[in-house]
Amino acid sequence: MRSVSIFGATGSIGESTFDLLMRQGGPDTYRTVALTAGRNVRRLAEQARALRAELAVVADESRLPALREALAGTGIETAGGARAVTEAANRPADWIMSGIVGAAGLMPGFRALAHGGTLALANKESLVTAGPLLMTEAARHGARILPVDSEHSAVFQALTGEDIGAVERITITASGGAFRDWPLDRLSRATVAEASTHPNWIMGQRITIDSASMFNKALEVIETKEFFGVGPEQIEVLVHPESLVHALVGFRDGGMIGHLGAPDMRHAIGYALNWPNRAHLPVARLNLAEIGQLSFTAPDPARYPALRLAREVMATGGLAGAAFNAAKEAALDAFIAGHVRFTEMSGVVEEVLSRLSADSDLGKSPANLDIVLETDRVARRIADEVMKETHRI
Repeated sequence: MRSVSIFGATGSIGESTFDLLMRQGGPDTYRTVALTAGRNVRRLAEQARALRAELAVVADESRLPALREALAGTGIETAGGARAVTEAANRPADWIMSGIVGAAGLMPGFRALAHGGTLALANKESLVTAGPLLMTEAARHGARILPVDSEHSAVFQALTGEDIGAVERITITASGGAFRDWPLDRLSRATVAEASTHPNWIMGQRITIDSASMFNKALEVIETKEFFGVGPEQIEVLVHPESLVHALVGFRDGGMIGHLGAPDMRHAIGYALNWPNRAHLPVARLNLAEIGQLSFTAPDPARYPALRLAREVMATGGLAGAAFNAAKEAALDAFIAGHVRFTEMSGVVEEVLSRLSADSDLGKSPANLDIVLETDRVARRIADEVMKETHRI
């Protein structure tokens, strides 16, 4: 029986993964080693019961008593705290979903690779902050990393049987987010509620806001470079409001291979779960005659400064990705808390990168994960300082 673990089980990626596991037989088909969640004890307990998980972990340790109560009498082991989440990754599993959002997902995914299984990577921050280290760790243990971002899954599929050396460009698409049609002068007044509504995808709040600012796409540009080993100049972004073409790969003979599908993360998750086979998935089938047309435009640099910052990060290399992501997360926290405006987030990130570049070896490749985590900590501290200096917090 194939063993699985889900890190971030109650988030949007985790819920979609749970849905697919249950549709494919649940505990009669899979042995669930571990499920983790941030603080949603009720849902975590429901999932653990349904999959007969061996271990359920809640990252918010104060919620552990509630989890124990919810699972009393089931025989399911419980644990709480960030360390417990990482320790859960020490338990071997054949297939692990890395669905924790943000830098918090880096260490569990890194630990999971040591078992030589398959890491289904939805945590884009892992490659952005420590791409070379992660890929080296996978190779060292004979582990496989399969991309679960819809764009990178699409590229991965388009490259099946192809020579990466024949690739001229990789195009990843972006919906443009909630504010793609807003006048630029209105963006500074955007509220958290407005930024938390996506026109096409059903996702968590943080990634939805990142979609509106296109920080999410900025991370994906860096992720493309790290996962597929292509140069920054080979990666382009197009705004595609329909969100039906997830990526295109252009080859040196002038041809392009694209991947189309409904905006449903269960496709990318299901592809990684069943790879190298394709299984029937409960996603909508496209009717191109009804759709009629697909549209693409170049992103407006003034509307989406995060894309320019991603280019600068790739040019710097080394620890710049870790600093970029940490500053972005800190600025996002501040926006959600009402301390900075939507349009001020990119300025915070840019200032953090500028200060770190002047005062440290930002472009130096990290020797280990501890250095990455230290850079993350320092970048968050500087981001807080920047916002205090400008009276944003």
